[in-house]
Amino acid sequence: MEIVIAEAGAVGALVADEVHALLARQPEAVLGLATGSSPLSVYDELVRRVEAGELSFARARGFMLDEYVGLPADDPRSYRAVIDAELVSRADFAPDAVQGPDGTAVDLAAACLAYEQTIAEAGGVDLQILGVGTAGHIAFNEPSSSLASRTRVKTLTMQTRRDNACFFDGDVEAVPRHCITQGLGTILESRHAIVIATGEKKAIAVRELVEGAISARWPCTALQLHPRVTVVVDAAAASRLELADYYREVQEHRDAVE
Repeated sequence: MEIVIAEAGAVGALVADEVHALLARQPEAVLGLATGSSPLSVYDELVRRVEAGELSFARARGFMLDEYVGLPADDPRSYRAVIDAELVSRADFAPDAVQGPDGTAVDLAAACLAYEQTIAEAGGVDLQILGVGTAGHIAFNEPSSSLASRTRVKTLTMQTRRDNACFFDGDVEAVPRHCITQGLGTILESRHAIVIATGEKKAIAVRELVEGAISARWPCTALQLHPRVTVVVDAAAASRLELADYYREVQEHRDAVE
């Protein structure tokens, strides 16, 4: 696990650099796209590079991590609408190149299986962008999630619903109680995972992710089992890390062995 502690304003550009480098060598790469507030600075920077003619998503594909159950795709609070507004409609993806779980399906279990199959048929995810919730969830894998779980329906914790109420005019009761999410086992199959966390409220989750015991209590700790994870955080999110000075030293001397 690579830990990068950066200035808050530099986090988005650092992660965008990884996406950019991947697409430069592999234009048909498959990206895993997170929603929420964590990746917004990344998407803004990627769009800036597309507009400047430095980068293209024309041959790339993307898969969303999760979706609320019951919100139609054209509801501005659905993750389908959010990813369209924040990235897809602003970049040069081909039509239908970015797909997400169907939270309106009559048969949700079948929709989950179909989504897993679609990801597999695409060859799997080359680079997965992730945020981490204050309770330690990644995607919508809440505490108690199986570390081997696949795409499925989950019930959201009250903490997650409170955290997401800001997208529902502050009304926690308007936040759906259920979602479809890629499972931890699904996420662990990505070839490279990048976790973004900023702000002090993420500090405990980041500590558990990086230095805690692997536990279903903190689903993010499943990423310790992933062969290639990069965790990009600002100083506030890194403030509870016991080995923060060591991670900074490793980063400072990284070029000496590459």
